[in-house]
Amino acid sequence: MSSHSERNDRRKPSEPGRDFRSKPRKPHGFSKGANDEKDWIWGFHAVEAALANPARPAPKRLLVTAERAKRLAPNLAKLPCLQVLENSEIARHLPSGAVHQGLALKIDPPESLSVAELGTPARGVLVMLDQITDPQNVGAIFRSAAAFGVRGVILQDRHAPALSGVLAKTAVGAVDKIPYAHVVNLSRALEELAEMGWRAIGLAGEAEQTLDVVLDGGPTVLVLGSEGEGVRRLVAEHCDAMGKIAMPGGFESLNVSAAAAIALYEAARVRPGDEISL
Repeated sequence: MSSHSERNDRRKPSEPGRDFRSKPRKPHGFSKGANDEKDWIWGFHAVEAALANPARPAPKRLLVTAERAKRLAPNLAKLPCLQVLENSEIARHLPSGAVHQGLALKIDPPESLSVAELGTPARGVLVMLDQITDPQNVGAIFRSAAAFGVRGVILQDRHAPALSGVLAKTAVGAVDKIPYAHVVNLSRALEELAEMGWRAIGLAGEAEQTLDVVLDGGPTVLVLGSEGEGVRRLVAEHCDAMGKIAMPGGFESLNVSAAAAIALYEAARVRPGDEISL
């Protein structure tokens, strides 16, 4: 069921009051600074995790305040790229409003893994993001993925934000704890994973069954749809089942990052205990 293209198709409207598809977040309020946001990571946890990640190349610049410099590990204090600056000087390198906590790092991302590398062996849970473009949502999903012991995250080459900037800040270091793969075509990636023994579950509010029914504890790819559109038709056709989150409270609409956290909890409940670890 492979396809050379994956286009957004008009979807059948959900029943009134039962829309589980992800909702657009409000703009995060950041504007570009003098330098490109995607080149920078800021905030204590995000910077600390990036510097500790052996999969990343050497840092290009590390900007710290004098107070923060006193608390740096000895090996970091000796980095040739280290510069001690005032808070305001660090802020000038970042988007307006960035809460940098006295630390900013310019560094290239770790190299993306292949689908085969990410999916071998077939065990645990992978998360696939179908055109989720909001960096705060993606950062929050990485954070939840780290909390629930997810094996890795699969994103598209296009229609996905850079794993830095406000995304990395929201993820509080999880970007450097969870492996990821960038792919051109999600449907083909699902076909490849199916051949390796993975079972794909798409999250959709209009699904007939709830997640606790469709999750079986085996190797699972949890597919999450984009803001407003949900999982696209051709991607959904490559899923083995579609599931919804049970909402007994009556207010049945969740932001995609909140829905992801609940879905990952449900997946963790049915997994063997020895698989829930990083």
